[in-house]
Amino acid sequence: MFKRAKKQAQILIDEKKGQLFYGEKDIRLLMLRPIELIEFCEFAGSNSEDILQWVGKTIGKYFLDHIFHDENWTGIDLGVKKKVINSVLENLEQLGYGALSTLFQKNKFFITVNYPLSEYERDNIMAKNLCILYEGIFNGIIEKLEIDVESREVRCYLTGDDACVYEFELLIDEFDEKDLDKESSDQPISNFLGTL
Repeated sequence: MFKRAKKQAQILIDEKKGQLFYGEKDIRLLMLRPIELIEFCEFAGSNSEDILQWVGKTIGKYFLDHIFHDENWTGIDLGVKKKVINSVLENLEQLGYGALSTLFQKNKFFITVNYPLSEYERDNIMAKNLCILYEGIFNGIIEKLEIDVESREVRCYLTGDDACVYEFELLIDEFDEKDLDKESSDQPISNFLGTL
């Protein structure tokens, strides 16, 4: 039967099947250490970047699908989609993806990752692959929400910055004035990490 492993994060364990689940959402979890992802990329060779982008997008879409069941995002206001992005990022934060924060401007938005998965692999040149995974996850969420963007990492923890920052430039739509953030906030989306 299920038992609660961590009350705050709502991680459930099915000991019979040896499977982890996230809350009541039937989201199956796979536990991998960052070094395992780095080592995978070494074996994947020249296609590792494309594979990581695809894996990241798959993870992002999976989370969105399981948190917001059967939603049709066509015609939904960007302000609502902003709230959805923050909601999914809060769930990812609670699963240990780092302290995530956002900044929404008129024609672009930023996702900042403090304490990224690569935090303890700063000296490993292959840890950059974790940044690619993050970008893929964020792109998967955004693509599933039917927001057309062009993305890039503009700051990187691995190159000496205090956090990884990803920029998403809107290609078609713009956020309404009411949905814009007045100033950058380095406060994480969730206060979960502060409770540990």
